Amino acid sequence: MKIAISSDHGGNNLRKEMVNLLNEMGIEYQDFGPHTDDSVDYPDYATPVAEAVVKGEADRGILICGTGIGMSIAANKVKGIRCALVHDVFSAKATRGHNDSNVLAMGERVVGGGLAREIARTWLTGEFEGGRHEKRVQKITNLEK
Repeated sequence: MKIAISSDHGGNNLRKEMVNLLNEMGIEYQDFGPHTDDSVDYPDYATPVAEAVVKGEADRGILICGTGIGMSIAANKVKGIRCALVHDVFSAKATRGHNDSNVLAMGERVVGGGLAREIARTWLTGEFEGGRHEKRVQKITNLEK
């Protein structure tokens, strides 16, 4: 598995924590930054992650900003992305199993490092259940123009 990961300035610290987790789990990743604490615009960092996933350059993506909201909105504008904003472990499991989400968004100002690690680990190891969920995911895909 290969992960594309990025944040804005409000998610830098949590992004670094997620990179540590990916290293611990032995998961390959591409870090799109930013690599400074200067203020940046989250769409500029969500887009390359979403595009890497859609192009097959990464299997999934992780996006982090202050709340996770801006990153998730921006990522979901890219055709083929199902980005889930998650701040609890149950939702992380459900969005992989039921929605086949391919990008995870979190907010550094919402979740701490320990919980974020649990969320990401659950999401990274979760699998799509298929079955009755497949037609629902297909209906989401059909909404894309």
